[in-house]
Amino acid sequence: MTADLHTPMISMRSVNKHFGAQHVLRDINLEVPAGQVVIVLGPSGSGKSTLCRTINRLEPIGSGSIAVAGRELPTEGRALARLRADVGMVFQSFNLFAHKTALANVMLAPVKVRRLPKDQARVQAMALLDRVGIADQSDKYPAQLSGGQQQRVAIARALAMSPKVMLFDEPTSALDPEMVQEVLDVMISLARDGMTMLVVTHEMGFARKAADRVIFMADGAIVEDADPQTFFDHPRTDRARDFLAKILTH
Repeated sequence: MTADLHTPMISMRSVNKHFGAQHVLRDINLEVPAGQVVIVLGPSGSGKSTLCRTINRLEPIGSGSIAVAGRELPTEGRALARLRADVGMVFQSFNLFAHKTALANVMLAPVKVRRLPKDQARVQAMALLDRVGIADQSDKYPAQLSGGQQQRVAIARALAMSPKVMLFDEPTSALDPEMVQEVLDVMISLARDGMTMLVVTHEMGFARKAADRVIFMADGAIVEDADPQTFFDHPRTDRARDFLAKILTH
């Protein structure tokens, strides 16, 4: 998939989604240029995770359009599988295969989907485990790893497909506090390397440090879209001021 420099990596136009009578995404318009790190903040139930999950069609949309690197998302079939391979996703729960080692988890998709020879996939997987700081844990099974280590395996697994975009849906919210930073450090290094990232998170320090842009959502709509300094120091709306007052006083 090639996109010229002016094509946004993620483009959402007039996207709406309902769960029954609930309008969970309201007329979302969002463009994310290549290499930008966008942090999505907002109260619980504001539509953040749903927004993230629509970008690779884990959640279908009701109306509007979503494109990745200039190509509109197909609804199903092989074309969707190919496009999904370009969009790495890291969830709150690590979703690793319990019966496979860390190394085997990272090797699986390149071998099965990209048809990479096993030897090549092994070398690549070890390099990625090294990149996320756990090459020494490659032979362990998920149950033998800490939550932070499991999440770093999940990040390496997403990177193994050489994605053009990485989506993170609250990647640290299931972790014990002492493990959060090790995962955020990996994400900060990805941001520095120029990875296009959309991150749903409650980690305000990370948002200040790593974001090029902060999107604030409330009631299914994008309420603010600003650089981190502007958002944290001069929020424009009462909703954002309210949210920050609650979060930042804890």
